[in-house]
Amino acid sequence: MRRLVFLVVCALFAWPWISATGGDGLLSPDTPPEQAIDHYLGARLAHFGISPAPQADDANLLRRTMLDLVGRPATAGEAKAYAASAEVDKRRKMVERMMASGAFVRQQSAELDSWLMEGTKGSIREYLSKAFRENRSWDRMFRDMIVGEPEDVRQQGAIRYVAIRAKDPDKLTSDTSVLFFGVNVSCAKCHDHPLVSDWKQDHYYGMLSFFSRTFDVGEFLGEREYGQVTFKTVEGESRDARPVFLTGAAVAEPPSQEPDDKAKKEEKKRIDELKQKKEPPPPPTYSRRAALVESALHDEEQAFFAKSIVNRMFYRFFGRGLVMPIDQMQSENPPSHPELLSWLARDFQTHGYDLRRLIRGIVLSEAYARTSRWDSAAEHPPESLFAVALVRPLKPWQYGTLLKLAAMDGEQLPAEINADEIDQRIEQLEAAGRSLASTFELPGVDFQVSVDEALLLTNGEKITKDLLAVGAGTLTGRLAEISDNRAAAEFAIWNVFARPPAAEEAQALTDYLARRADRPAEARRQIVWALLTSSECRFNY
Repeated sequence: MRRLVFLVVCALFAWPWISATGGDGLLSPDTPPEQAIDHYLGARLAHFGISPAPQADDANLLRRTMLDLVGRPATAGEAKAYAASAEVDKRRKMVERMMASGAFVRQQSAELDSWLMEGTKGSIREYLSKAFRENRSWDRMFRDMIVGEPEDVRQQGAIRYVAIRAKDPDKLTSDTSVLFFGVNVSCAKCHDHPLVSDWKQDHYYGMLSFFSRTFDVGEFLGEREYGQVTFKTVEGESRDARPVFLTGAAVAEPPSQEPDDKAKKEEKKRIDELKQKKEPPPPPTYSRRAALVESALHDEEQAFFAKSIVNRMFYRFFGRGLVMPIDQMQSENPPSHPELLSWLARDFQTHGYDLRRLIRGIVLSEAYARTSRWDSAAEHPPESLFAVALVRPLKPWQYGTLLKLAAMDGEQLPAEINADEIDQRIEQLEAAGRSLASTFELPGVDFQVSVDEALLLTNGEKITKDLLAVGAGTLTGRLAEISDNRAAAEFAIWNVFARPPAAEEAQALTDYLARRADRPAEARRQIVWALLTSSECRFNY
C-alpha cells in the first residue's frame, strides 16, 4: 500500500511539470531547481518501484544543513527553537538565513579552496571569500582564476590557481580538466585512452597547449606570443599540437613566429629584470589561457563547464555525484540521471552561473532532506538512486569548529542573541578550531579515520587541554555545577549533539555517573570525552 501511495503521489506532482516541458524534452525552465531535483530523482525511484527513506527529523536536518551551509552544527538552543517553530516554511527561512550570513561565505570559500588547491600547498581562499560575498558568478570566477589581471583588486589572488602550478604544465593541464570540466585526460598523454574512445592524444596536448606559453615571473605570470607543443604518437610520429578543447573543436588563433636564439636571450634578460623589480610583464596581444575560457563558456552542446560544477555540487551535498567518479564525465560513463544533469546545467547557465541558486535548490529538495537510516524491510537501494541520505565525513575545519563548539557551555550562545553577534562568536570559535583542524586529514572517497587521529582523540594532550579543561564557559565546568546525574547526562547530550537524548543513552550516562560517585568531576569529564570522540561528531548524517 505504501509503495502504491508513493507512485500515485509522484505521478500527481510530476504531471504539471511534465506537461510544461520545453522543446528539448526537459522540464520547463520555470521549474524551481528543488522541484526539478525531486521530480527526476522521484521518477527514477518510481521506475524501480522503490519508496525512498522518510524525511529526517528537525534536529537531524538542521544539523546537516548548517554543517553544509555554515560549517558548523546547531547549538542546543538553536535546535530547540527550530523544533518548537510551527512555521510552515521554517526550513526555507532557515536556509535563507544561513545563506545571508558571514559563516556561509566562510564555509563555501573553504570548500572550494580545499578542492581547487588540493595538493598544491597553496590557497586562494581570500579571493574566494570576496567572490562569494559579492555573489560573483562561477564563469567569472573561472575567468579570474585562469586569466587573472594583477591590477584588478577584485581579482587579486585568483591567478594563484595557475601560478602555483605554472612550473608543472602537466599538472596544470590535468587539474584544470578535472576540476573545471570533470574530465581526466591524463591517461591520453602517452597514447589514446585505452578504455575511453572520447579521449585521444590530441585532446590532452590540445589542452596542454592552452597553458604552454605561460611562464613564471616571480610574483607574477607571463604569457608568450609564441610556443609550439609537439608530441609523439604511439607509432613514433612527431606531431604539432593545436589548442583543442575537450569537444574536439580547435581554436583559430593568429599566426605566431618562433624568435631566434638572440631574441630569446634578450627576452630572458627582460624577464630577469622584471623579477628583480617585482613588476608584472606586459600582457600578450593574444592569450591562449583566455581562449580556453572562451572555448569552455561557448561549449553549449556538451556543456562540460556547467555539468561539471553541477555534478561536483551534487557530490558535495549528497555524498555522490550524478556521474561517478566525478572526473569521468564521458560518453562511456553516463550519468545516473541524465535529464536531471542536463536540466540543472541549463538552469545554471541561463541564470548566470549562480552558485547560490544551485546550492539553495539542492538543500531545499526533499531528496536532500531524507534520513540516512534505512529501516525498510526492503533491500537497501543502490546509492545511485539517492533514495536514502549518505553519511559523509566532516572536513577538517568543520570538525575542528564542531569540537570547540560542543566543548563549550551552550548557555554562552543562547538562541535569542542576534545573528551578527552569534556570527562573530562563531568566527572566533572557527579560528580557535583551526589548531585542531590542522591535525585532521581532508577526507577522500574512501575515508577512514587515520591512526594519528585515533591516537589524538584517545590520549592527545591537545584534546585534554582544548576540550576537557574545567573552567568558566566550558561544558565540563557547567556539568560540575549540576549535581543531579540524569540532568547532567541530558545536558551533555543536548550540548554536544543538539538533539533530544534517547532514553537508553541518557540512562547509560546516568548509570556511569552513579558508579563514579566517588569522583564526580572526573566522571563528567569522561562522558564529555566519550560524546566528543563519538562517530556522531565525526560525520554529517
